[in-house]
Amino acid sequence: QVQLVESGGGLVQAGDSLRLSCAASGRTVNSQTMGWFRQAPGKEREFVATITWWGGSPYYADSVKGRFTISRDNAVSTMYLQMNSLKPEDTGVYYCAARTDGGAADWSRPSRYGLWGQGTQVTVSS
Repeated sequence: QVQLVESGGGLVQAGDSLRLSCAASGRTVNSQTMGWFRQAPGKEREFVATITWWGGSPYYADSVKGRFTISRDNAVSTMYLQMNSLKPEDTGVYYCAARTDGGAADWSRPSRYGLWGQGTQVTVSS
């Protein structure tokens, strides 16, 4: 059974950078669209970024566009999220997710992703 494991979270100051990683073990997700979501305390899980299986067509939430970059390396079954110019409102638990249906539509909806990691905490202080 495939598992997704996030890493790279931490406590940083506003303006700093972090790089999150999401490693897939077990059955490969290399042929699936993957994405990053985040959830702040008391809020619903929200879309951050998505990337197709071949690493193309990245899409971002407006709130992170120009500051975050999503990428993946299928050779090592790992997806990344480079986060620059972090803001306090970026604070939350960041989850990586993979589609399990081979699709790419509705990429911003959490319900479209069938596989999730356990999350990694990102805290940005002002």
